[in-house]
Amino acid sequence: MNTQTLDIASLQTYLEANLPGFSGELSAEKFPGGQSNPTFKLSAGGQHYVLRRKPSGELLKSAHAVDREYRVISALRDTDVPVAKTYCLCEDDSVIGSMFYVMEYMDGRVFWDPTLPELESNEERAAIYDEMNRVLANLHNVDVHAVGLGDFGRPGNYFERQISRWTKQYRASETEHSPAMEKLIEWLPANLPEDDGVVSLVHGDYRLDNVMFHKTEPRIIAVLDWELSTLGHPLADLSYQCMAWALPRVDQGLSGLGGVDRAALGIPTDEEYVARYCERTGRERIDHWNFYLVFCFFRLAAILQGVKKRAMIGTASSAEADSRAAMVEPLAEFGVSYIN
Repeated sequence: MNTQTLDIASLQTYLEANLPGFSGELSAEKFPGGQSNPTFKLSAGGQHYVLRRKPSGELLKSAHAVDREYRVISALRDTDVPVAKTYCLCEDDSVIGSMFYVMEYMDGRVFWDPTLPELESNEERAAIYDEMNRVLANLHNVDVHAVGLGDFGRPGNYFERQISRWTKQYRASETEHSPAMEKLIEWLPANLPEDDGVVSLVHGDYRLDNVMFHKTEPRIIAVLDWELSTLGHPLADLSYQCMAWALPRVDQGLSGLGGVDRAALGIPTDEEYVARYCERTGRERIDHWNFYLVFCFFRLAAILQGVKKRAMIGTASSAEADSRAAMVEPLAEFGVSYIN
């Protein structure tokens, strides 16, 4: 089964029966990038849609949960978190070979380089980062019970559960010995901050290229890629953003802000970004900040180890999988460097 292509005839029949207003001859084009769930632009009758499907092959437990993506995007439709409109979820593998869902096609801008070279002024760049901050705060301020997501994650210490989960996922996809990962696996459980009881909806992969901006305005029109979303601790999302900016300027496909003069570009410092987030969420301060950064380096390294394993067995979603996989050890070493 090839999940990089679609069975157009079978999909056409399904959409005609399950997608209101669908008509015309169907065509599909796979979006580039994306390490996990293959994503396609569908076109028919002058209309466009987006399809996300599970990849093929042997998958890690709880990974590639497109049904969870569909649920959370649907639940957020009438909140202050911008998302695409969802249309249908198909759990019948016989249609195209794996579970998938179809949602609205959003036409906007996705920025891949955190220095935002496409923008002409510092004011524009500052506005982009402030909008990311605003939407993240809105996400964490969502009343999960009011939107029907009160059971979207398990209770208890989020970081304890995440460390356990990603350690198991890492072990399941481990391909060689990593001294740095072993150090993180030992250090993180031994240095868990006391659980403060805060629970919110977390995105799990909130970063610049997972949000889509309006074509001309510094306004997010859709938060994308909800595969890792769950109920958890909001500081996981916030520290993940700052962790990503700590990466080198360009390193094998992952681009950070390491060594960049942010002030010269109008890009906020970590401290400024965190302070604005705290204002928007009513948080007075953040203790144990380095722990959260170390956790994020570990988690991303574990995720990319899964990409590496899938590349080896031929089920990775993107041709960039090999280069991303090479980042596992450097990311783990970054994490170790933040241990104090």
